[in-house]
Amino acid sequence: MTKTNGTFLSILPLLLFVGIFLGFGIYNQDFYALPSPIAALIGIVSAFVLLKGKVNEKIDTFLKGCGDGKILTMCIIYLLAGAFATVSKATGSVDTIVNLGLNYISAAYFPVGIFVIASFLSFASGTSVGSIVTLGPIVIDLAEKSGSPLGLIGAALLSGAIFGDNLSVISDTTIAATQSLGCEMKDKFRVNFKLALPAAILAIIILIIIGFNQEATSVVMEQKDFNFMLILPYLLVITLSIIGINVFVVLFSGLLFAGVLGMGYGTFGLMDFAKSSYEGFTSMTEIFLLSLLTGGLAALVERAGGINFLLRNINKIINSKKTALLGIGGLVTVANFCVANNTIAILISGKVSKEITEKYGLKPQESASVLDIFACYVQGIIPYGAQILILISLSGFKMSYTDLVLNSFYLHLLLAITLISILVRKKTSAVTPMTT
Repeated sequence: MTKTNGTFLSILPLLLFVGIFLGFGIYNQDFYALPSPIAALIGIVSAFVLLKGKVNEKIDTFLKGCGDGKILTMCIIYLLAGAFATVSKATGSVDTIVNLGLNYISAAYFPVGIFVIASFLSFASGTSVGSIVTLGPIVIDLAEKSGSPLGLIGAALLSGAIFGDNLSVISDTTIAATQSLGCEMKDKFRVNFKLALPAAILAIIILIIIGFNQEATSVVMEQKDFNFMLILPYLLVITLSIIGINVFVVLFSGLLFAGVLGMGYGTFGLMDFAKSSYEGFTSMTEIFLLSLLTGGLAALVERAGGINFLLRNINKIINSKKTALLGIGGLVTVANFCVANNTIAILISGKVSKEITEKYGLKPQESASVLDIFACYVQGIIPYGAQILILISLSGFKMSYTDLVLNSFYLHLLLAITLISILVRKKTSAVTPMTT
């Protein structure tokens, strides 16, 4: 296959992947009914059928795409992140975080308290869905017993979970964004944090004001045990990541430390530690396979000129670094609305976002941050996303979607601050894209 400028046909396999994933989700009213690697496989088969070139050349291109260094790096990070999260949970670290927070929360502080607890839990564990599943039943029970607005409390949980997921160094969205754009996690974290922190502070202030102005019944909760030592594996991973230690070293160190703590406290033995680590590996099977397959699909589409075709059309509306960043945000937004999965949306948009970043002289960490923020924002507001579906389901469908979205102050503030930061960038001369 020779590389060309491409036509609409050259991006059709990628569109088929998205369309099939979206179509099955709408038809089954469940966007996780069809495993995403199968949807990607259909796109790959269509690429072999539709795109020009010899079969052996296509196979070679596909395998090189799967074996790309960034794709393999991403896959190994997923495995280590899954193992760390699973072993840390097995040691009781998740229960400790939840109990520590809930032991000291009062009715007036329920909204802000839930936001803070969910933020830390999601940041430490790297999963917004996991945090919602863990805290959801407790939070809903607290809201009902105290008379606090269910939509407000649910929105605080949703916002905190997205906050942590967006910033976490072991989140699959962070891994996908940084590896796709080719930047260090610590650099992306610093750029992202500057946008997320002001939004979080403003959201906390709003939640405190609302909490003190609402009528709530004091709830007496049973004091639950917690062990501060069990939070240390998370703190270790966070600290090492921020100071810039290699991500493999960070995650492996965290995994070993969590395992040692678990065995030291008699929570599990050596073999259980090994099994939990493997369970963590298998928990990442879908995203692992999807990353490999989309890497191969992207290589086929790029070789056929699909990426160049997209860039030629995007270039018509991009004339500066500001519009380039907005273009990246727009790409992942559309992708996320289609597939209802922020990680998949980032993987789909990553290749084109990388090209835009290089063509318009953007900082990779800045592009990665925008990619992650827009994806997480959309994931937090779409009614068919896993996060909102789980929350509404856990509430017995008493929680209103409208209330959830309207009260998700952090999400809207994060989007507003991100857009403002893009629009008020120092004006640079119009950028002339490099020819391809």
